[in-house]
Amino acid sequence: MPELPEVETTRRGIAPHLEGRRVTRVIVRERRLRWPVPEDLDVRLSGQRILRVGRRAKYLLIEAECGTLIGHLGMSGSLRLIEAGLAAEKHAHVDIELDSGLALRYHDPRRFGALLWSANPLEHELLRRLGPEPLGEAFNGERLYQLSRGRSMAVKPFIMDNAVVVGVGNIYATEALFAAGIDPRREAGSISRARYLKLAEEIRRILAAAIDCGGTTLRDFVGGDGKPGYFQQTLLAYGRGGQFCTVCGGTLREVKLGQRASVYCPRCQR
Repeated sequence: MPELPEVETTRRGIAPHLEGRRVTRVIVRERRLRWPVPEDLDVRLSGQRILRVGRRAKYLLIEAECGTLIGHLGMSGSLRLIEAGLAAEKHAHVDIELDSGLALRYHDPRRFGALLWSANPLEHELLRRLGPEPLGEAFNGERLYQLSRGRSMAVKPFIMDNAVVVGVGNIYATEALFAAGIDPRREAGSISRARYLKLAEEIRRILAAAIDCGGTTLRDFVGGDGKPGYFQQTLLAYGRGGQFCTVCGGTLREVKLGQRASVYCPRCQR
């Protein structure tokens, strides 16, 4: 599933080609996504000028003059820039054609993503209860420490909770805990303030690095330009169960936490 760096990479790729352009036509070939594409999306969006392309957590916000298109890539979705009128391949569900001659195409084999319309997107039911952005000023180690007090759940699912902080998915939670030397199985409430300060720093550093690398290429993620990200080449823990630890040379172990694979070093992480 595309995580925050992949979504931010997509946003950065498509924003310069969308902002300031006018939508000339919307073609909806398949409305049956995770939630149905609004039947009147073409009426609402056609003729509108796109003002801004933003992001909240893993949701893309394409702000037009009279409303905002909320996009989610789901498990396998992508938004790619193509020439308007290009023949639709399989799973090309929506085209948003622009006055520049380009089109934004939503492609999703599993149809688990979403394209929704809202006049007030930050108050939409999918967004209004989300925690702070991990790269924003509202997120820090003190927040993690305070919210974790009395919590018996493991620290890894704790930092993956979108009410605590958004966008720290399985890949980046695994890497951040490895970098901070924290065992992902530890109870969230048992970790000190100092260690949470370190963990927050590593979350920010790793997410920023992943964005700079264009995201992580897992399965079929590609950015808005159709190119894959390459952060996967720098992963030190995720997907490396049974391999050697790059710090101590020991063997990395893999366990299940919250139905997710979690890789850690029993020597380096405590």
